[in-house]
Amino acid sequence: MSDSTVINSRQNPRVQALARLRDHATRRERGLFPVEGFRELSRALAANAHLTEIYFCPVLFKNPNSAALLDTAAQHGAALCELGTGAFEKVSGREGADGLLGVAKAWPLALELLALPENPLLLVVERVEKPGNLGALFRTADSAGCAALICCDPVTDIFNPGVVRASQGAVFSMPCAAAGAAETAAFLAARGIAVFATTPDAPARYWEADFRGASAILLGSEKDGLTPFWLGGGNAPATPVSIPQAGLSDSLNVGMAGAICLFEAVRQRATGN
Repeated sequence: MSDSTVINSRQNPRVQALARLRDHATRRERGLFPVEGFRELSRALAANAHLTEIYFCPVLFKNPNSAALLDTAAQHGAALCELGTGAFEKVSGREGADGLLGVAKAWPLALELLALPENPLLLVVERVEKPGNLGALFRTADSAGCAALICCDPVTDIFNPGVVRASQGAVFSMPCAAAGAAETAAFLAARGIAVFATTPDAPARYWEADFRGASAILLGSEKDGLTPFWLGGGNAPATPVSIPQAGLSDSLNVGMAGAICLFEAVRQRATGN
């Protein structure tokens, strides 16, 4: 199933190289990123992601199908390597690890590689900072049947292990791209996709927007919201919409805002009104 030697040392070069993939600069330089957990690895395999290696620690297995997953990964060309408990704890990024951690090749994120269907629903997120929020937005976009998720001027990269984890593996099934604001606006305009920008100051409510046609819902960063590029007046490339709030809070979590607007779009598309 694996190399005959079990790696026990936390200082082993392979263990140290794997641990460094938690750093953005290393991921970018090597074009690789870590994928930890049975569910995430299962979804990576189902999406035919390129897994180069899987490190495993049988003592930590929690899913009875873990050994079968390793066999499937090996059939897909992944090299298998067994780690002792201490070595696995060195590379794991979570508490309660389940003894499975893979390495996947990053894929290109150019906008022009997106193959959109007729009448698509897209989610566009600008400068979202927290990996957990970005991962949750991937999961929500997947649940809502979005054609793609576009990260506009990303602060957190899509291959951050926190994004992979919070997405529950949806990063592997949801088509995605990363681009600047001007490039994203031009891409959407060229395809006749209406853009609806969520902002608390908009007089129009989100349910008043018509999401039945080709549409993109645009969300801003947790701290600052959307940049003036999208909300700069008459020539702005987006129609502002708001989610009304009656309490003392002046903002919603970006993941919650995305879910509210996306599932209004789902409702409109299902009912036709």
